[in-house]
Amino acid sequence: MIKKKILKLKSYLKIYNLDGYIIPKNDAYFSEYSSPDRLKIISNFSGSAGYAVILRKKNYLFVDGRYTIQAKLESGNEFKIIEVPKCYPKDVLIKQTKKITLGYDPQIFTKFSIEKNFGNYFKLIPIFGNLVDKISQNNNKRKISPFYNLSEKITGESISSKINKIIKVISSQNIDNIFISAPENVAWLLNLRGKDNPLSPIPNCKLILTKQKKMFFFSCPKKIYKIKKINEYKKLKYSKYQDFEKIIENLNGKNFCIDKTTCSVSNENIIKSFFYIKSNTDPCYHLKSIKNKTEIKNMINAHIKDGVALTKFIYWIKKINKKKITEYEAEKKLERYRKKDKNYLFPSFNTIAGSGSNAAIVHYRTIKKNSKKIDKKDIFLCDSGGQYKYGTTDVTRTLCFSKPQKNIKNIFTKVLKGHIAVACTNINKNNTGKSIDIRARKFLKKAKLDYAHGTGHGVGFFLNVHEGPQAISKYNKVKISEGMILSNEPGYYKKGKFGIRIENLLYVKRSGYKLFFENLTLAPIDKDLTDFKQLSKDEMKYLFKYNLQVYSKLSPYLNRKQKKWLASFI
Repeated sequence: MIKKKILKLKSYLKIYNLDGYIIPKNDAYFSEYSSPDRLKIISNFSGSAGYAVILRKKNYLFVDGRYTIQAKLESGNEFKIIEVPKCYPKDVLIKQTKKITLGYDPQIFTKFSIEKNFGNYFKLIPIFGNLVDKISQNNNKRKISPFYNLSEKITGESISSKINKIIKVISSQNIDNIFISAPENVAWLLNLRGKDNPLSPIPNCKLILTKQKKMFFFSCPKKIYKIKKINEYKKLKYSKYQDFEKIIENLNGKNFCIDKTTCSVSNENIIKSFFYIKSNTDPCYHLKSIKNKTEIKNMINAHIKDGVALTKFIYWIKKINKKKITEYEAEKKLERYRKKDKNYLFPSFNTIAGSGSNAAIVHYRTIKKNSKKIDKKDIFLCDSGGQYKYGTTDVTRTLCFSKPQKNIKNIFTKVLKGHIAVACTNINKNNTGKSIDIRARKFLKKAKLDYAHGTGHGVGFFLNVHEGPQAISKYNKVKISEGMILSNEPGYYKKGKFGIRIENLLYVKRSGYKLFFENLTLAPIDKDLTDFKQLSKDEMKYLFKYNLQVYSKLSPYLNRKQKKWLASFI
């Protein structure tokens, strides 16, 4: 099936006189969950990030270290898999015998992504009318659901207050207008949510905001009928995407702010034809990353409810269940525990429930029809999360069901030591993700071990589970500030054998002049996999305090047997 689609697409290369065509993961909203997922349509690759380049005689799929194993399994028969950032598309394609011509859809690419991945080595031709859409039978007919607003009791800040913050930022930079092209940023600014993404409450929309507080709101007209009746949204001028150029042309001022990561080539070119682009960074990202007291309080409550569900599941799968179940059945059992809470809506991402060799696939996704039976001799990695009406969660636990092998226990403990090192960071001293990432890998690296993903990502408030600009990684230099939420998830993966990851969400708290991490996630860490002899006194003290906190927060929601079992971790 994929081969036929690739051949169909290659027939268009001749029609448009192209040497190749580029297909990204994202759609025109540049969200993590794209619709349609053109990259999957053409390659069968289901990961959250990547690029395909279809040439006349060769096919390449570029993915990061999280997805190399997965990409080979899903797409390896038709594509040569290349790992980024070790090697970018420009590094591979420059080796062609001539300067090649590549086509791309300017609605789903940014100039930033084009330059980063392809440089100036190729002739890049914008093709209006996506070629994957031309060959696909996917009609992409989804239920149209209306947008809805969140009260200040949930968000902790009014729309007008947030707008004033943006106006203050752009005015200080002598900017007259801003194009907010990332839907999650519009959602934050307008306290707005929707149902356009399967695992995130993002409303697909875009916004132009002027220094005079005029707002031009772009979305599907069928989704806005509910919010039009609400006073907070009466100032919005609801606009059609077809009128984008006309609206830009009639705006006052000279300078514009766009976001280089989500403003398409097409939209940027329109803006540049009338204005000088003075800034390429949407200030919403930074402002949104600093959670207010209400958001933190709501996230704490969401994590208590989520911790109850996960802890009951861990107790069940380790102590109660005697049947041989599949990864898929385990995933659905955990989902049932979460669904018992009335404020739970849906998963915050596709659950990763991998046993043995499948756990070595960093972003593994089980499918019902070929789900693997969980072998009691293997370790089991479960990475899951939930969207609640007042918060977003993400947690990973690695579990064993029998006495683990010595080397697995040894590696698990090194991962745990890195996890504790991150949680105990003095943020006044190590205040960037890059410096904190070193702490996470320290103990693994002593044993010449490592993992091919970042240690932590930023997290949104009832928005995307993966949100920047903050992150804990080898490359992130964004200053970690009070109110930011990040994940703490070091790991290790042995291809074809096992995978280990321990993940909590943390928020940055202040006490006087001191900044430090406070755990949001509440769930026991498997003591059967821990070699306590490897832990220092400070690490043992941290574990005792964490387990005590888990017990004190969750025990009111547990039955007598569950409480007794959880108390054994203290």
